[in-house]
Amino acid sequence: MSVLDGQVAIVTGAGTGIGRAAAKLLAAEGAQVVVVGRRPDPLSAVVDEIKAAGGSALAQPADLMDGAACSAVAAAVLEKCGRIDILVNNAGFSSKVRSVRYVQPDEWQAVFKINTEAVYRLTQACLPGMLERKSGTIITTTSMAALKPGVLGGSPYSAAKAAALNFSNGLNAELRADGIRATAIIPAEVNTPILDGRPAPPDDDARSIMMQPEDVGRCILLAATLPQRTVVEEIVVSPTIPRDMSAEMEVAKNAGAPA
Repeated sequence: MSVLDGQVAIVTGAGTGIGRAAAKLLAAEGAQVVVVGRRPDPLSAVVDEIKAAGGSALAQPADLMDGAACSAVAAAVLEKCGRIDILVNNAGFSSKVRSVRYVQPDEWQAVFKINTEAVYRLTQACLPGMLERKSGTIITTTSMAALKPGVLGGSPYSAAKAAALNFSNGLNAELRADGIRATAIIPAEVNTPILDGRPAPPDDDARSIMMQPEDVGRCILLAATLPQRTVVEEIVVSPTIPRDMSAEMEVAKNAGAPA
């Protein structure tokens, strides 16, 4: 019998990167995994991989930029699966313009909608059943930018991820006595597609020494598979080998500046 047999897990941002790795790991431990993201094709590919490995999964496409869509995801999963035991709030993105001097309100708001509001809306929608059973695990992928903000991650992203981190800690403060446990995963650089959106994307040599999606996926798995009596409130992980980011930071500092 696997650790997560009989449990249902939602993983957002599951078409690529950390979400994809986490979904596969949770399914391998017996969870029925619902993969959520904007693009149906990558989600279908993840579902096929999980099923080919003997796991159980289904896709629930949704644009989490729309707060109402977050609530709809939870409602659809409850209708199809009957329960939600684990929520992995992993979807996220950063702005094209990183500097607080130049980022515009539309980009700022979009970053907060995915990295903060979607986390709140989907968590809130999943809580009633968890509270009724007095058991639930909510895992949120934040970022080292929440602890060490800077222009490389971007002003909006750093602020939004810090808000998500505080939201996760607030869940523990408010609801742990009711059986709800919340974990914030706080990774530094991970070789995922989000890096392609940087003003100066890192090259292959830089990516080769970064953490890989499965490394962070294993942190998510740990938080989900520990006995219900135990909660890991925060997991901070970073690449073993440091690298010089000064040239990339210089480009990011000036991205979006007036001509």
